[in-house]
Amino acid sequence: TQNCGRRGAAMRPPRWADQISLLSRLLLEGTDVNARHKLGWTALMVAAINRNASVVKILLAANADPNLGDEFSSVYETAKEKGLHSLEVLVTREDDFNNRLNIRASFKGCTALHYAVLADDYVTVKLLLDGGANPLQKNEMGHTPLDYAREGEVMKLLKASETKFQEEQRRREIEERRRFPLEQRLKEHIIGQESAIATVGAAIRRKENGWYDEEHPLVFLFLGSSGIGKTELAKQTAKYIHKDVKKGFIRLDMSEFQERHEVAKFIGSPPGYVGHEEGGQLTKKLRQCPNAVVLFDEVDKAHPDVLTIMLQLFDEGRLTDGKGKTIDCKDAIFIMTSNVASDEIAQHALQLRQEAMEMSKKRIAENLGTDVQMTDKITISKQFKEKVIRPILKAHFRRDEFLGRINEIVYFLPFCHSELIQLVNKELNFWAKKAKMRHNITLLWDREVMDVLADGYNLHYGARSIKHEVERRVVNQLAAAYEQDLLPRGCTLRIMVEDSDKQLLKTKDSSSPGADKAKMPTLRLEIVEKDSKSRKLNIQAPLNPENITYFL
Repeated sequence: TQNCGRRGAAMRPPRWADQISLLSRLLLEGTDVNARHKLGWTALMVAAINRNASVVKILLAANADPNLGDEFSSVYETAKEKGLHSLEVLVTREDDFNNRLNIRASFKGCTALHYAVLADDYVTVKLLLDGGANPLQKNEMGHTPLDYAREGEVMKLLKASETKFQEEQRRREIEERRRFPLEQRLKEHIIGQESAIATVGAAIRRKENGWYDEEHPLVFLFLGSSGIGKTELAKQTAKYIHKDVKKGFIRLDMSEFQERHEVAKFIGSPPGYVGHEEGGQLTKKLRQCPNAVVLFDEVDKAHPDVLTIMLQLFDEGRLTDGKGKTIDCKDAIFIMTSNVASDEIAQHALQLRQEAMEMSKKRIAENLGTDVQMTDKITISKQFKEKVIRPILKAHFRRDEFLGRINEIVYFLPFCHSELIQLVNKELNFWAKKAKMRHNITLLWDREVMDVLADGYNLHYGARSIKHEVERRVVNQLAAAYEQDLLPRGCTLRIMVEDSDKQLLKTKDSSSPGADKAKMPTLRLEIVEKDSKSRKLNIQAPLNPENITYFL
């Protein structure tokens, strides 16, 4: 018996069977067809459980959503959540659902199709399916409508609909991938790293279209400095594959597995040990979603015994937990990130960019023309990967077979100047939205400001260094000005470079982002008046901890 059990009580005729004209009038007056009862269900669900096909037809024609899930769980749980007496909830529920369902069962997430199947009403089930109901949608208990179907016509209809729906879903996904490739989606969220995006995109495309080894999972190793997009690329890949399903992305911080005994946290404790019943952090989540995207963050910090477990995972595509149960995860995607060799990769990339820039200048001098973005598009050579990076990886992981199971080693390079400008612009836009939303202040800035902030880039901290630079040099001023009551609500603020410092921008060496400067240009805030005139703000600088003298 499934959790949504039926009750054998006699069925009363629906109280609103003769109120179709009233329903039509209410809809014409603009009543929300998807409005919920205070206890969580919709009119479509009530009509479905009451086998009222005429009402279902009207509601669907009025754009009722057949895939909304019921927010009602059980009588006692709902009464507790809503702070109501259970008897009141029971009477209200039975008043709409006519004694048809088990009062102790959980109905959370059940759609109108679930209810129509529970009522064993072929006509209503057909109407809902024709109206766009998803036969594969699961309720909170993980059951599809088919799980509640009795032997007969309804079950046959659902089975046929599931097959048809899956085929249409596959066709839509293929068409969507053609129109909007993975690489294009990733570039909307990740700045730079075109080579990394292309590598991951190509591997995922092979997998999606059946051109992959079905006996082994797909394994990536992301190499590069901190704050450069490794984790974000893993997240966006999971979002693409699993359409925002949270359990489809599993992230494990491998710095938590530095000791030998912490293997138990990974796969679960063996029988007789503390935590045996809880299961492992990885195995528990993989059992829920065997085709998840799994991120092993900072894998270089994990204990060698944990790497042994991972090798089994990568090699055989299965994992045995502390309870002795085997989890098949050949369809999963495993992504490891590491800062190993990040300095070598960064320095090599900077050297390549410097060489490209010198070549660009030479071409300009010889009037040969050049590609403006030539210095941005650099490629790590195979020789560098084999002669420099691979020995470092072998020395660290000490296992050739571990490295041999990695399908793709993906290199993340330091940001070039144009990418830094994008990062700065993104960060300033973030604060501009907050200023508008919280204080109704419009925030503007010039290109010169972005150049100044881009110089705060640090190779070792990546995009985080830009975030911190904006906070230090812009947001601190905004907060101080607001505290000193210098920002009228509804005003327009411009961030600008101090006039006396603009000469520094002309002489700065833009070819080496993140390099130390003898003097950084000063950023100021000014209010733009209604007549387009501007007025600089005289912000009293708060005490700087570095300038405070302590007396002992």
